[in-house]
Amino acid sequence: MTLMQTDAPRPRPDIAALLGSRICHDLISPLGAIGNGVELLAMSGTGPEIALISESVSNASARIRFFRIAFGAAESSQRIGRPEVTSILADLTRGSRLSIEWQAQGDQARPDVKLALLALQCLESAMPWGGRITVTETSRNWQVRGTAERLRVEEPLWQSLTDRSAAPEVGPAQVHFAILPEEAAAQGRRLAVETGAVLCIAF
Repeated sequence: MTLMQTDAPRPRPDIAALLGSRICHDLISPLGAIGNGVELLAMSGTGPEIALISESVSNASARIRFFRIAFGAAESSQRIGRPEVTSILADLTRGSRLSIEWQAQGDQARPDVKLALLALQCLESAMPWGGRITVTETSRNWQVRGTAERLRVEEPLWQSLTDRSAAPEVGPAQVHFAILPEEAAAQGRRLAVETGAVLCIAF
């Protein structure tokens, strides 16, 4: 009698992250082509309309690259260089009242950068009138800190980052508040949150 050995069940893929990666991947190329076309038009000396289109394309491209890291799949073996992150953040905040300083040095593990960008989005949500965000990294942890003259902190959302029993209503504009604690738990990381005059998310 021959016994058949079944393979151990494979871990279920993160469908939402894979979907995010696929959408962003498919949108990056056409946006890049539009940007190249706008650059060619700008060389002909056309008016401010082209400059406006160029700025919009640049911002949209930066958003897609940002979302690809924040919402996409992240393998522990993947690394992201500092120049790539700072380029995305510079394009994202150009012309806005929000400044972001990425102080983490060198290449970083993609899962760490994913958590940092999700945390950054949480702070950005509380700074609709602008402000300053700094991202720092040490051998022990990451900190995403933000200051602004005016803050709009939705306490139930911030509470849900550390209290898994909290169940605030989350819309599309606040989806990062739902994803961040889930991603941190999946990575075995613990979030620490500070609200007040200074906003801080550490992990």
